Amino acid sequence: MLRALELARTPGVPLGPNPRVGCVILGPDGREVAEGFHRGAGTPHAEAAALHEAGELARGATAVVTLEPCNHTGRTPPCASALAAAGIARVVFAQRDTNPVATGGSGTLRSAGVDVAAGLREPEAREVNAAWTFAVEHGRPFVTWKFATTLDGRSAAADGTSRWVSSLASRRDTHRLRGACDVMLVGTNTVAVDDPELTVRDDLGEPVPHQPLRVVMGERDLPADRRILNDRAPSLHLRTRDPGTALEELFARDRQHVFLEGGPTLAAAFLEAGLVDEVVAYVAPMVLGSGRSAVADLGVGTIGDARRFEVTDVTVLPHVPGDTEEPTVHQTDVRITMRPQRTRGD
Repeated sequence: MLRALELARTPGVPLGPNPRVGCVILGPDGREVAEGFHRGAGTPHAEAAALHEAGELARGATAVVTLEPCNHTGRTPPCASALAAAGIARVVFAQRDTNPVATGGSGTLRSAGVDVAAGLREPEAREVNAAWTFAVEHGRPFVTWKFATTLDGRSAAADGTSRWVSSLASRRDTHRLRGACDVMLVGTNTVAVDDPELTVRDDLGEPVPHQPLRVVMGERDLPADRRILNDRAPSLHLRTRDPGTALEELFARDRQHVFLEGGPTLAAAFLEAGLVDEVVAYVAPMVLGSGRSAVADLGVGTIGDARRFEVTDVTVLPHVPGDTEEPTVHQTDVRITMRPQRTRGD
């Protein structure tokens, strides 16, 4: 299963309506005879890829899969039926498929006489597909709010400059996180003032092959010359100020993971709506004393009403070689990852 999980985590696989899945086929002697992973919507599923590689060696073998084999005919045939038809004797999977469209694979396998075991390393499997699992179970995309800030909570100086608050290492790390999502979301004010291109680039500054959907949220018209409207990645303008409406529209478009990079007003709107599921804060070792706050007024008047989060990871991002003229070239940022603190009864 460890190898199947490693396959499921293969870098560069675009997130989409389908989950990340890895599959390893073991012969009767326990040796690996084939493996495969899902490369994105419309491509063979992990089980199909492994079966193709195994050929006749699949008969009597064991398939180890990170997710319950699907029981649905879409752009590809159902994997449960394919495994049974290939003569697989036993299937071991980690996470049960709760997608109502595709669930039921284990029942199909058992009906065909295949031995089925579930739950092996399920927590690790759920983490691989955390956003996908959340979207399936909650009926909306998972939202990661990312922002860069100084020690005193400023995202820009008093004159509006924000380049560069975060270091080159932080910016590269941001591109890595962007690439793991299928939506990058900003507000109309950010587009009007900062004119971001909002693409995912590698460490050399080159665009990666698979770009998330660039989404602008807000009722204001966008100037035609804004870089977010270029042809380097797909773009969408959602004419709404309501976070719930925006997420509903994105979920209807099979989007699973939103990377929220808007300004303080948009961040506050999502926080007030209770629609932030993860926070990634890049903290720079500097103090401005004045300037734009990372989040707008939330109406919190006392400590007891504060929005609280649980820290899940703290990583120091050492400086990396880059433009020696940048003021942040020797800057060491800290990335703090958090989840909303659960209250009693949640």
